[in-house]
Amino acid sequence: MQGLELLFGALWDLMSFQTLFNAAWAVLLGIIVGALPGLTATMGVALLTTLTYKLVPDQAILTLICMYVGAIYGGSRSAILLNIPGTPASAAAALDGFQLAKAGRAGEAMGIATTSSAIGTIIGTLALAAVAPMLANVALDFHSYEFFWLALFGVIISGQLTTTKAPVKGYIAGILGLLVAMIGMEGIHAHVRFDFGFSELNGGIGLIPAMVGAFGFAEVLNVMYTRRVEMKRSKVDRVIPRFADIWRYKVTSLRSGIIGTFIGIIPGVGEDIGAWASYAAARKSSKTPEEFGKGSIDGLTAAETGDNAVVPGALIPALTLAVPGSAPAAVLIAALFIHGVRPGPMIMIEQPQFVYSIVGMLLFATLGILVFGLLLTRPLLHVLRIPRERLMPIVFVLCVVGPYALTQRMFDVWVVLFFGIAGFILRRMDYPMAPLVLGIILGDLLDKNLRRGLVLSEGDLTPFFMRPISMVFWVVILLTILLSIGPVRSGSTALGRRLWLKAQSITAR
Repeated sequence: MQGLELLFGALWDLMSFQTLFNAAWAVLLGIIVGALPGLTATMGVALLTTLTYKLVPDQAILTLICMYVGAIYGGSRSAILLNIPGTPASAAAALDGFQLAKAGRAGEAMGIATTSSAIGTIIGTLALAAVAPMLANVALDFHSYEFFWLALFGVIISGQLTTTKAPVKGYIAGILGLLVAMIGMEGIHAHVRFDFGFSELNGGIGLIPAMVGAFGFAEVLNVMYTRRVEMKRSKVDRVIPRFADIWRYKVTSLRSGIIGTFIGIIPGVGEDIGAWASYAAARKSSKTPEEFGKGSIDGLTAAETGDNAVVPGALIPALTLAVPGSAPAAVLIAALFIHGVRPGPMIMIEQPQFVYSIVGMLLFATLGILVFGLLLTRPLLHVLRIPRERLMPIVFVLCVVGPYALTQRMFDVWVVLFFGIAGFILRRMDYPMAPLVLGIILGDLLDKNLRRGLVLSEGDLTPFFMRPISMVFWVVILLTILLSIGPVRSGSTALGRRLWLKAQSITAR
């Protein structure tokens, strides 16, 4: 009952012209960012953070949430029309969506994708409203020892965000972020560390310049380095789907929404896995699996419902544990800290209505993708034909002007350039950027709670390993690292298979 009161109170507080206006332009901008190949949801949220610094916190976070939702949805536009996924999450939608477009059913495909995206977001949002308060209550038992392992867990699990076959590169990127967080004045005794004689480093490395450089300027360099993408033209027919078409795939939508939400809750997995897992489940349960990949509405529905359900699902651990469920969620955690919101176990004590405000923001974003997705398909088609090389100068200007405008320090511009070049080099070597940024965010939490825990235990490490929640964390961290090693993972899989066959033979007797 209290939860319903907080939810209705949050929705009432959001009911204003300013909320509708900010939600509208942020969703539209997110759709454009997601639709243009090379501009990802992660980069969109990172760049928009610099432009929302002067907004009141609720409106700033609203625009970031709407950007996130719009960008994940927007990737399906180019996936269907051009067979070029705007975001990695839309790769599954391209399989059937582009085949439908080639068959002259592009409008129908985009209409189904739009309604499926909205349904997936709503399913995930309902789960956020129900699960987040319960998870936050469990997390109230956390102390310094648990917070240390939580911060380390966030950095380690974010290493799984990499799409390479070497998760160790994700771990290295996260550790680099932790090392960057150690620069400057530490938080307990105000001792300056690792300034190397530069007074500008006394205050540490700013999160916004580092984040914008790693995601924004690095992407500009990457686009300049890679080959130009050629866009193909496509015609659009009827866009608004019939209710019967939506109702026919209700089971697929519900199943994919639940799968996507669950995938989102698992830290470090992401929207693309949610799309592929939902697609695989739909194909396995379909009566016509041979149609998948050849223009199946069922497959398109599953992919779009699944990846969009991941968005609110990823916010569940992000809000209650400060552990991201996806790469954009990692950047969003940074934005929450910047705007004075402390995600983590104390959020339901310090700001109990905020979680329900996020629910309301997601509902506004869902309304936005429905309206823009169904009404502005043809105008957005013209936006897709803009070569991304022409957009990069604008992105570069935003990368430089945004961080400089916040502090009026030229040093922050150099930080943007440094992290941009470093991020570009690391990307060419398949190192992910999200763990690097998350390491900078969680470094202070890890450092303070490690030293605070050692003070409380008088230098004894036992509480870090023997307290129940701490034990769960370090065991999960150890298993995560071990299973990321190829031979260990192969051996554990083979052992599990042998145990399963042995159990089956015993049961047969």
